[in-house]
Amino acid sequence: MKLTSRKIDLKLLLLLMMSSAVAAEGADFAYPDLDGKIHKLSDYRGKWVVVNYWATWCPPCLEELPELEVFHDSHKDKDALVLGMNMEDIGVERLRGFVEEQFLSYPILRVGSRPSKTLGRVPGLPTTFLVSPAGEVVARQVGPINRETLESFVLNYKKKEE
Repeated sequence: MKLTSRKIDLKLLLLLMMSSAVAAEGADFAYPDLDGKIHKLSDYRGKWVVVNYWATWCPPCLEELPELEVFHDSHKDKDALVLGMNMEDIGVERLRGFVEEQFLSYPILRVGSRPSKTLGRVPGLPTTFLVSPAGEVVARQVGPINRETLESFVLNYKKKEE
């Protein structure tokens, strides 16, 4: 199904409305990546962080992976990055193989089937949180998200702060 600009605007408006509902200043967590290195959300203060909860068996999650990769690749050296939060009990080598097949370059963290609720509830997959450079959760999207929506939200939020 093709989204019209009106539907995209409505989706953006819903994200903006949710921003105050999911705000939690200074949220933090710590999870290992595929090599065992611990990543803390607080390590990324000063950048926008897209925290995306997903699983290999989730079709909508798989659809959004390329969008998240393009967003991450476009922003990682500037102002934003993506953290992929894998929510399943899967062997690290199997997960690593999947990540390589999908050509994902952003950090994939092993969360398991029960993530902390530090950022908020994860009622279904995929669920994406947007964390401001100050560490504040400013939005949550349950269901697939695309690069365009992320770009628009970050731009609009920056304008709102000016």
